[in-house]
Amino acid sequence: MKSHPSTQTMKPATAAKKLGVYLPATPASFQEGMVTRDELNRLQADPPEWLRELRRNGPHPRPVVAAKLGVSIAGLARGGITEALTTEQIEALKQERPEWLEKERATQAEVRKEAARLKKRNAERARRAAERARQEDARSV
Repeated sequence: MKSHPSTQTMKPATAAKKLGVYLPATPASFQEGMVTRDELNRLQADPPEWLRELRRNGPHPRPVVAAKLGVSIAGLARGGITEALTTEQIEALKQERPEWLEKERATQAEVRKEAARLKKRNAERARRAAERARQEDARSV
């Protein structure tokens, strides 16, 4: 008996997350049904006007807001931002430069700096370990 390949589907919330848009702002037809992998790929490759508009003007989900502001999602929460924001609201925050935003940007910069330091340290350790392994292999021959 030959089975037909099943079409991979996802909930609208998952598809919205993958598309980087705020689900409640999407059309009802998108929110109400399942989204197939092929549909998601088509939306990514050739976004309809509603998707282009959401990506351009929002409202944007918190991960996108955080990225546009240069802070973490937790930093948004600490700053009192718990809802989706439009591009206009994000730009206004950038212009206002509230104290919490400046503090969170500095924190995020430190986090990135530390991550880069650890990556460099780990790469150096891996290089030394590989060198030791090569030397041991050369001695055992």
